[in-house]
Amino acid sequence: MILQTHTSLKPYNTFGLDVNAHHFCQVSNLNEFKQAISESKEKQHLIIGGGSNIVLTKDYEGIVILNKIEGIQLVEETESYVKIKANSGENWHQFVLYCIENNWGGIENLSLIPGTIGAAPMQNIGAYGVEIVNVFDSLEALNLETLELETFLKLQCEFGYRESVFKRKLKGQYFIYSVTFILTKNHQLNIDYGDIQTTLQAHNVDPEKATIQQVSNAVIEIRQSKLPNPAVLGNSGSFFKNPTISTAHFQQLKIDFPEIKGYEQPNGVKVPAGWLIEQCGWKGKRVGETGSHVKQALVLVNYGNATGNEVHALALDIIKSVKEKYGIILEPEVNII
Repeated sequence: MILQTHTSLKPYNTFGLDVNAHHFCQVSNLNEFKQAISESKEKQHLIIGGGSNIVLTKDYEGIVILNKIEGIQLVEETESYVKIKANSGENWHQFVLYCIENNWGGIENLSLIPGTIGAAPMQNIGAYGVEIVNVFDSLEALNLETLELETFLKLQCEFGYRESVFKRKLKGQYFIYSVTFILTKNHQLNIDYGDIQTTLQAHNVDPEKATIQQVSNAVIEIRQSKLPNPAVLGNSGSFFKNPTISTAHFQQLKIDFPEIKGYEQPNGVKVPAGWLIEQCGWKGKRVGETGSHVKQALVLVNYGNATGNEVHALALDIIKSVKEKYGIILEPEVNII
């Protein structure tokens, strides 16, 4: 492990924000990670993987640890399922493709989501009707105080919508080292989303007979058509969570705004954040070097030289306008640091 000083983090965050880390190191195994944590005992530390869910607003005074702990292991296999363990530094999309190549199903709807394995359970990432909680078995996490590995089962992770215990009461206390998933051999496709069915049919694929590879291809095509490539236009994907409001609140909004969209949930009605942002006039609007993407209002972008503070200020302005018009408070999905 080599400890660097005054290192630019621009290559390590998908927003392309040019801030510096006072200290920086890359780790490729658990012993190196423990060494890095020991080095930072007297300093704050920031662990990053794909850097796809952060907005860096200033130089980081502590140690930034880049997680490159890779490796995939087949833990258990039966006629109907496999348990597959992946280390947290593995690229998520490459892991999805690896599983599809082996005909292991369950995560094909999560194709092309940026980031690493370690972020997947922390965020309970999801797309097109599938979330990590649906395929999760367990994870190993390093207690940053004791430097001992502990195992967390599904209930212990307290998964919610883009949430887990690691984003709430255990935030900053653990490092997710590996994640074990249960994937299928006899697949039950989740293609209820109209976009997936439409895309399959456009390629002359019967949705009822589609393979997990074809579903993955459809998801990739949809995402590429709607979301900007971070390598071309800096962004962190969906910037805000879709808010869930009370049924009474939604019914009142329906009177005032008959065109409002909503999806019933056990605890209320989920309203698409992108729709709210678009209705407030932000879609495609540029503010200096940042703005809301022209094809997807939910995605904030860096047109070249935006600062993290500019992106954060835009997010606050969007939150304010949505609250004033609809009485709904948007919550960022990304971590603002």
